[in-house]
Amino acid sequence: MYGSFSPIDGDSFVYEIEGTTSKIFYEYLMDFSEHRPTELKIIIIDNAGFHSLTKYNIPKNIKLIRIPPYSPELNPSEKIWAYIKQFYKNRVFENLENVKQWLHEFVKDNISKNNVMSITHNEFFLNDFYNAFWN
Repeated sequence: MYGSFSPIDGDSFVYEIEGTTSKIFYEYLMDFSEHRPTELKIIIIDNAGFHSLTKYNIPKNIKLIRIPPYSPELNPSEKIWAYIKQFYKNRVFENLENVKQWLHEFVKDNISKNNVMSITHNEFFLNDFYNAFWN
């Protein structure tokens, strides 16, 4: 699953995938660019190999910001994944389809705008964002 989560208004965009390649990540970005297309999307990425997109044209409404190695705490999405994992860990599923079903239901029922804002809120980032774009 890929996901982007807004600490500003709680919006989320979640994308089910089968694998992790640069092409799949690029397809995610293309679909995400169409979600609220007039909005500028700032996406925090780590140094995963599939985040290398040098041969692709990134949509104009998406800006990628790479964080330093070993610093997942700087990525708001990682906080959402950690939230999900606390309900997912130590569970046993009969097959992969059951895992997918559980994730779909969990995201649908528990990843509300208020939840996203609460989990991803970071005063430092929000202040910098507002200062950069509205001052």
